[in-house]
Amino acid sequence: MKEFMGEDFLLPNEAAKKLYHEFAKNMPIVDYHCHISPAEIAENRVFENITQAWLGGDHYKWRLMRSNGVDERYITGDASDREKFQAFAELMPKAIGNPMYHWCHLELRRYFGCEQLLSGETAEEIWNFCNEKLKELPVREIIRRSNVDVIVTTDDPVDSLSYHKLLREDSSFKTKVLPAFRPDKAVNIEKDGFGEYMVALGKAAGRSIDSMEDLYKALSSRMDHFAAMGCRASDHGVNEVAFAPASREELDSILHRRLSGEAISVEDCGKYSSAVLLFLGREYARRGWVMEIHYGTSRNTNSRMFQKLGPDTGFDCIHSGDCAWGLLRFLDTLESEGSLPKTILFSLNPNDNALLGSVIGCFQGTEAAGKLQHGAAWWFNDSKTGMTEQLTNLANLSLLGNFVGMLTDSRSFLSYTRHEYFRRILCGLLGSWVENGEYPADWSALQKLVEDICYNNAVRYFGY
Repeated sequence: MKEFMGEDFLLPNEAAKKLYHEFAKNMPIVDYHCHISPAEIAENRVFENITQAWLGGDHYKWRLMRSNGVDERYITGDASDREKFQAFAELMPKAIGNPMYHWCHLELRRYFGCEQLLSGETAEEIWNFCNEKLKELPVREIIRRSNVDVIVTTDDPVDSLSYHKLLREDSSFKTKVLPAFRPDKAVNIEKDGFGEYMVALGKAAGRSIDSMEDLYKALSSRMDHFAAMGCRASDHGVNEVAFAPASREELDSILHRRLSGEAISVEDCGKYSSAVLLFLGREYARRGWVMEIHYGTSRNTNSRMFQKLGPDTGFDCIHSGDCAWGLLRFLDTLESEGSLPKTILFSLNPNDNALLGSVIGCFQGTEAAGKLQHGAAWWFNDSKTGMTEQLTNLANLSLLGNFVGMLTDSRSFLSYTRHEYFRRILCGLLGSWVENGEYPADWSALQKLVEDICYNNAVRYFGY
């Protein structure tokens, strides 16, 4: 019987062990998509207790707690931090097969040196032990210990980026903290609050927004602001990629009616979002930015809990709609104009793995090796199974050696162990192919392959 999460955890053979311990383990991290707070980095926050560091804002953990019948008071409510930690600890023995079981124990070991298994019985001791250790772990120290070179946050076009500016000017902190442009609120015309957001965007850009031309100029102005803070990437979270061409007159009418409080049709929404996404894609190409598209999500599916808690609280799920037609038309339109930027496509639906593997092969270019990327296994898929399937599909249909690797997509500073998890799974897969005679034991080639996927490819691809 192997030791639980021992030195060779997830490394099934000698080749895998060599690949991980000699090549992957100590590579720095480029976290090119996450949701951590630049303010907390700038202020070097010290967490008061493990609940604040671990459970605050973490809807992965909240979902597990709800699945264990835990009252919302102990999840997002007014229970004490100690009570919330106890409620989470009590479910852990049931989480066999869930990546959260591995992530949590990796975090306990790597950041706190805690080898105990988390359960209801050990919660008190672990609570006291970790809280004492947290006094020595302000946010910047967590990042330093994680060997993170670059952190890319997710930021709205109206954001001032004041904390990014402070960090940019702080020579004592070596990790780059850069913004990513996330204009979802400008794209999603159907959402509540769209009119108010247009006012806020106009104010940030120093102009009123009454037409599509006004909107494009406002977005371009904010991209200039982001570029000054080192931005090299955008991100879009959409249910599906719509494609519905329309004239400028039609688009102006749709925008005007929406801003006037009139109802607009589903078709109108598709025309508007198509136009804005195409404009943004052209701008990204002109600026040399990477366009990331995360799709395949049904958001806020529990209307009662959405009304109570708002978005990003654990009530999203996988969307199964067919997006291939719209995605292909969108990419092809930009490609035909010579305006397709470097693009990373993520689908929350693992059934799209083969689709994306085949799509990216249709639109490659000379701007980068792997100009179009099939993004890492994401959200519900960043498990051993999900990562293995994504890596295998990418290898089957494209060039795994060009892959830009893992991202945390996390709101927690303790989530950098997900890169270790990914690297162990990657090396386990590659090592198995070597051991099975499916790839030669060419350690020079394998070293380059592993180090590129873990770090070098992302640095080259984004220009960091």
